[in-house]
Amino acid sequence: MKKYILPLVFGGVLLVALTSAFRTPERVVPPATDTIEWITWSEAMRRMDTAPKKIFIDVYTDWCGWCKKMDAATFLDPGVVAVMNEHFYAVKLDAEQKEDILFDNHTFKYIADAGRRGVHELAYALLDGQMSYPSFVYLDAAKQRISISPGYKDESMMQVELRFIGGEHFKTQTFEDFKAKQ
Repeated sequence: MKKYILPLVFGGVLLVALTSAFRTPERVVPPATDTIEWITWSEAMRRMDTAPKKIFIDVYTDWCGWCKKMDAATFLDPGVVAVMNEHFYAVKLDAEQKEDILFDNHTFKYIADAGRRGVHELAYALLDGQMSYPSFVYLDAAKQRISISPGYKDESMMQVELRFIGGEHFKTQTFEDFKAKQ
């Protein structure tokens, strides 16, 4: 009996070694991104230096109910997530934040005595002083403003708007014409 055990164990080890050696390795597929990759303003500016693309800026406030609804629904929609992550660096900008922001060799600051709650100069500049929340600002790869889009957007309208700007359709047609074809 003992003379059969050693060859049996050796044969089993050899069989396992051979089957694993000839097995095709499993392909590692990165997980699908199911959320928008929100980054800071400074991170967006850093990335623009090496890999320029458009910037989507969500100008919001902590007290804005429609802003919260966008976060809870619109910005979680898989279609919105896919288009946003493909075409844009996504940045959230609190219009009432107190931290300074450097942009274009200018330091933008919080102004406490502007409006009822104060306002950040960058939000004010990006929105041309039309402080409405939520508002979305699109910048091109050269950091020039393409468009300001105020107000709540549901998932379908946000997708249309993102495709219009992301696909550069704004260069050849109006938003209304583009939307009518969707």
